[in-house]
Amino acid sequence: MGCEAPLVMRVFLTGASGFIGANLVPILIENNCEILALAPLDDPLDRLKDVETQIRIVRGNLADTKIIAGAIDEFKPETCIHLAWYAEPGEYLHSLRNIEFLFQSIELLKVLHSSGCSNVLMSGTCAEYDTSIRVLTEDSPARPETLYATAKLSLNLLGQHFASNHNMNFAWARIFYLFGPHEDERRMVPALIKSLLTETPYPATKGEQVRDYLYVGDVAAALWLIASSKLVGIYNVCSNTSTTIHHLMTTAGKILGKDELIQFGSIPYRDWEPMSILGDNRKLKRAGWRQQFSLDQGLERTVDWWRCRQEQ
Repeated sequence: MGCEAPLVMRVFLTGASGFIGANLVPILIENNCEILALAPLDDPLDRLKDVETQIRIVRGNLADTKIIAGAIDEFKPETCIHLAWYAEPGEYLHSLRNIEFLFQSIELLKVLHSSGCSNVLMSGTCAEYDTSIRVLTEDSPARPETLYATAKLSLNLLGQHFASNHNMNFAWARIFYLFGPHEDERRMVPALIKSLLTETPYPATKGEQVRDYLYVGDVAAALWLIASSKLVGIYNVCSNTSTTIHHLMTTAGKILGKDELIQFGSIPYRDWEPMSILGDNRKLKRAGWRQQFSLDQGLERTVDWWRCRQEQ
């Protein structure tokens, strides 16, 4: 008679059916976590179709405090990983819904405390920083320039204070640029890949912007490390490697054999867009995290994923 692996952790995960969440759930399962996932009522759970039977799902939005409180009170999670946020492409940076999600996240903290959950990880953004600084460390000053980044920074500050006054571990993952399977097809990397797969020219800026990109699998692994190690404080989740948008797009184009279809310089830069964002990940590495996928390897896996979807 076989022995089942011992349960490592009971995790309440918001945003489980989102881009990062869908890549994190398999890691949690592999590490023998019991998972309660929050998913909106109207979400078809396409991103979770391969693992849906291995997790518990509570249907509701972050605003449904009574539903969440009841589910958490029954499940009794040891850890919460909070990823849910408004992320509609083209809308989320300046949307007033950021304020709603800020208040709802604070209510979630209260519910978690009341249930006895003592370990909380929430996700932030590199846009909280003063992006005029050449290399961003966790100690770099903040200067958010969008409502999205301002709301995220506010949640971090409020979360830290709440946790310190209520005997909770509170960690904040500042996630930089990422790409990979399950990303919204309207965002740059999947939009580029889908365009080239159909041999459609893709309009782009000159691509001189410098960015710190990390494959979503490495992002998800970093979140698991932070949560499972019960770390506290801010952690940059990034590659600490600079790449230009031109290089990223050209690399994806060459993988597909269609780089000549990328029309560099055909659209202007956005007025608010910083030309360089690079993170320092030494703190995360000291905690034991190691990047598993290079930019090229991550793009190859992402292209393969989108190619398979197109063939289905």
